[in-house]
Amino acid sequence: MDRLIRIEPTNEVTVRLEPGQRSYGVFTLRNVMYTMPVAFRLLPLNRNRFSIRPQTGIIAPLATLTVEITYLAPLPPAPFLPDSAPESDDSFFLDSVVSPGASFKDGASATALDAVPADWFTAKKKQVFTDSALRIFYVGSAVLARLVDAGDMEKVREVLERSDPAWRAADSSDANGESLLHLAISRSRADLAQLVLEFGADVEARSRTGRSPLEAAAAAGEALIAELLLARGASTERSSGSPLGPIHLAAAGGHTELLRLLLLKGAAPEATAADGRTALHLAAAEQRRECVGLLLSAGSRADVYGGAAKETPLHLAAAAGDEATARLLISSSCAGLREARNGAGKTAFDVAAEEGQRRLFDMLKAGENLAAAARSGDVSAVVRAIEMGAAVDGRDGLGWTALMRAGFKGRVEIMRILIEKGAALDARDEAGYTALHCAVEAGQVEAVEVLVKRGTDVEARTAKGKTAVEIATALGYAGLVRILVQGGAVAAQGMAPPALAQIPLPPVKEKLGKGRVLMVKEKEKKGKRKGGSIVAGARRVMSAGFVDQPVAVAMAVATC
Repeated sequence: MDRLIRIEPTNEVTVRLEPGQRSYGVFTLRNVMYTMPVAFRLLPLNRNRFSIRPQTGIIAPLATLTVEITYLAPLPPAPFLPDSAPESDDSFFLDSVVSPGASFKDGASATALDAVPADWFTAKKKQVFTDSALRIFYVGSAVLARLVDAGDMEKVREVLERSDPAWRAADSSDANGESLLHLAISRSRADLAQLVLEFGADVEARSRTGRSPLEAAAAAGEALIAELLLARGASTERSSGSPLGPIHLAAAGGHTELLRLLLLKGAAPEATAADGRTALHLAAAEQRRECVGLLLSAGSRADVYGGAAKETPLHLAAAAGDEATARLLISSSCAGLREARNGAGKTAFDVAAEEGQRRLFDMLKAGENLAAAARSGDVSAVVRAIEMGAAVDGRDGLGWTALMRAGFKGRVEIMRILIEKGAALDARDEAGYTALHCAVEAGQVEAVEVLVKRGTDVEARTAKGKTAVEIATALGYAGLVRILVQGGAVAAQGMAPPALAQIPLPPVKEKLGKGRVLMVKEKEKKGKRKGGSIVAGARRVMSAGFVDQPVAVAMAVATC
């Protein structure tokens, strides 16, 4: 016989270490003798590290006794964990000796613990059996956090397997509140993440900063870990404690494949961060062009305002001087994006100017380029401006659309291009004028024909209640009246041009009127002849009686 007592269930005792809690493990001692009680004594070699209860006792034949080992954590600044964890390099000595029957009969049994005299275990008096096979195996959150941090896959598995399921060891956190999943993600260890997921780790556990594991994976660009989390049901939505959701973090970090995965798994491209920004805002701000393209193709809108400054993604791209991203945003069929103003009332062009991003100026001024091209009759410039994203119905500084400009100047080919591109025939300026009113006032026969044939509203009235026929009649444009009437307009009744009056011109460089009025700039080099033609034209327009003097002069200037 080599022993009187057996350690159960094994010689290795599991001790759970948790900072701030009592760390202990339990095991069983069994008397293997059939007829004799056995006395025992269990002592640690390092008595400053462990406390054992009971240390001594008497066990009846074939009976068992539960023993508890408590780990005595060292005081700070000493480390909480033993260096050898999860194994222990500590030794324990279990002495056992057959106890006289009288002692057991007298009550010196399991109920009389820690009362066995020390001299019972001296070899001089009795045959003492000594067993040093007892070992400690540490488990607990602190142990797991250290092992995950070290990347020890096998030890992590062993600790998880030896942990009580009720402890939910896979949801352990380190001293900083980071879960095992977050630790695995921070170390790019997809294998460790998969392991703790196999043991039931919570896929929605929050870090100390409020991030979910999926948000942490998105921020780190860990596509494989993100896929593992999504397969376990992780939510693609922003967690309540995080300012940014998975889609925002992936876009900001330029993690295109991970962003694609999130979109495929149902992440909403229009989901907003805590400050109202979308993933497109963040991708544009960080110059993540591939992510910008992916988000736009997934349906993300470029005309959404977000952030403290209430900016569009184009404002952010302009501030960064990112020409490629700006072009991508402008070409995403967001009409009028260039004209969008942030919370401070600034367009993307204004922002680019403030930041000195000069190479973006032409692109961001496409709306004004379109108006200028329509006015000058530059067909190629019109096409180029539209291709660069100019809103076909965008307004210039005076509130006119390009179609109004082209109609007023009689640029028929440009009008056809604009209409084919979807220009609104009956868009109005602040005075209620449509392109038809503008073309009629300027006496542009072909322009009026184009508009009438395309179905413009020939009965549309200005803010002063005048139709195009009434304007044409008042100005004496008989040919235009015929075209309009043939197009369905009702002929004006009882209107005749009043007597001409002398019309004084306004001062040089004065702003003329509101909405439809152009700037008059007198240039002496053009001579008195042109000045005379302006006066004559203004008088003619003014003679109708329903056109203001500044408007009349502006009309005359525009046609010269």
